[in-house]
Amino acid sequence: MVSTTPYGAWQSPIDAELAAAHDGRPDFVGTVGDEVWWVACRPAEDGRRTLVRRRPDGAEVTALAAPWDVRSRVLEYGGTPWAAVPRAAGGPLVLFVHFADQRLYAWEPDDPAGGAPRPLTPLSAVGGGLRWADPVLLPERGEAWCVLEEFTGDGPRDVRRVLAAVPLDGSAAGDRGAVRELSDDRHRFVTGPRLSPDGRRAAWIAWDHPRMPWDGSELKLADVTAEGPGALLSGARTVMGGAGEAVAQVEWAPDGRLLAVTDRTGWWNLHRLDAVTGESVNLCRREEEFAGPLWKVGQRWFVPLAAGPVAVVHGRGAQALGILDPETGELVDAAGPWTEWAPTLVAGGTRVIGVAASPRTAYEVVELDTCTGRARAIGARHTDAVDPAYYPEPLIRTFTGPDGRDIHAHVYPPHSPDHTAPADEQPPFVVWAHGGPTSRSPLVLDLEIAYFTSRGIGVAQVNYGGSTGYGREYRDRLRERWGIVDVEDCAAVAEALAEEGTADRDRLAIRGGSAGGWTTAASLVSTGLYACGAISYPVLDLTTWANGGTHDFESRYLESLVGPSAEVPGRYRDRSPLSRVDRVSAPFVLLQGLEDPICPAAQSERFVEAMAGRGVPHAYLAFEGEGHGFRRATSMVRALHAELSLYAQAFGIEVPGVPVLELVK
Repeated sequence: MVSTTPYGAWQSPIDAELAAAHDGRPDFVGTVGDEVWWVACRPAEDGRRTLVRRRPDGAEVTALAAPWDVRSRVLEYGGTPWAAVPRAAGGPLVLFVHFADQRLYAWEPDDPAGGAPRPLTPLSAVGGGLRWADPVLLPERGEAWCVLEEFTGDGPRDVRRVLAAVPLDGSAAGDRGAVRELSDDRHRFVTGPRLSPDGRRAAWIAWDHPRMPWDGSELKLADVTAEGPGALLSGARTVMGGAGEAVAQVEWAPDGRLLAVTDRTGWWNLHRLDAVTGESVNLCRREEEFAGPLWKVGQRWFVPLAAGPVAVVHGRGAQALGILDPETGELVDAAGPWTEWAPTLVAGGTRVIGVAASPRTAYEVVELDTCTGRARAIGARHTDAVDPAYYPEPLIRTFTGPDGRDIHAHVYPPHSPDHTAPADEQPPFVVWAHGGPTSRSPLVLDLEIAYFTSRGIGVAQVNYGGSTGYGREYRDRLRERWGIVDVEDCAAVAEALAEEGTADRDRLAIRGGSAGGWTTAASLVSTGLYACGAISYPVLDLTTWANGGTHDFESRYLESLVGPSAEVPGRYRDRSPLSRVDRVSAPFVLLQGLEDPICPAAQSERFVEAMAGRGVPHAYLAFEGEGHGFRRATSMVRALHAELSLYAQAFGIEVPGVPVLELVK
């Protein structure tokens, strides 16, 4: 029986514990012989990451028990943390990075005499130590080639990154000198090397401050000097990319030609490159994205197949997996419900394996048989923890912003099979500002969204100007206008929803984490539109953040988002929410991990101190053991409860069964 109940007070089977249990997604998929392996989240185990292997009979096995935690800290956002090769006897040889000490370990899970994982790399007491990512296992050389991130001092910017060879015999476990640096070509940032089929050349991507990789990067090519141990990468040269061109991924085709995704047309399209002449051909010219922002080392949006075609993730907003004929440009998409594909494609024979989701299914491991065209979920399969009638129904919308610009958004109205609202009531809505900001909100089932919509609170995910997925021009809207365009676009969507009667103008809220936390805080100090806000691990003071207040990777990000600080110091001060606390009039909750190296807790603490005694209800919740983004189930439950309680108090809603968030003034 459907009951008439005010919006926001609906009862729902989707509680915070359920949403937290289903947080995260499989990632970094790989094939090991006939098996498929991936990294899986374990929120109930303090948020650790483990390796899962799918055996040929379909059985899924957790390969690494606690306390092993498979996660790299290179660039702080990480990168591919493992690699494996099958062997004729003794089972596979597996390499992985353990989060706690960031060492690279070798492991033989099927060899009775193999024992526990053994370290291959040394420890360093200098700064953040030694970190590894994107390993390429080369057993014929007795080595693994990786990205090495090495701290040279105690500061977050005292760091260098190189391509390095690690011996598989363990001789480097206690000796940094046994790690061989592969190239004297020096750049601040590098991805892992990709070896040509004949093993004679290597390609990788590099870039330098002040650019981020999506601003401009270079495709490097070098010769491999020897076939066995001791090889170096000689004669490194740039064959694609530069200051205004972003190369997102490079791979070798089976015929020895280079394939790379670059945005030289204004869209990330797949190109084939002649390594000798430097001439390139766009294999499928479309106003679509065939890649995305390189936040993690080793991301893969395409994979060459042995027979010649290339499996590609592509789209404009929503995504599809397709098979591209590089000779004709014909692109055939795989059938299936999936609207989002993670950048973790691999190939095994005639199979393509990736991680995909849809508005009705969470992320799962999906296999495409290129012979039959059949795609199916084979691992981490989505199962409905509740009746899918409680899932929200998203609407893909395009709104009009200032100057008539388009703003892309996903709108999730309140939805429940058990409740309807009084006919004269309009629903409260929360605008979700994604992180990045060079990123976007995917069109997938998210039980955090369902947690609110099934209770009668709508959600609008805004892919504001600066978001990826819509071409470089859309991405560049945010250049030097962070804190303006993102704030205006979120407000324009909220205003439009209220104007058309979809949302209650008096019960609008905004929330976001990281860069989305910045947008949330900036909105609260500049618009007066929102009844409240939920701010998570945010940037709040641009000047501090730009002057040693964050990690190296993003330490000069603000030069493109705001402008060079030496030239526009007033802009840094005037846009910072910390400089404008006197303009905050709406209640808010501020959620912060105490071990966050990207947006350190000090900024949040200063913001809360500045708000003390100003008469604005607010709460500050700090989370021990959490970094940038919450990984532990207990933290996620606490955060969701706090957010819902804030909305209940700001919107005047009775929400039974949820701890009341204490707001102070």
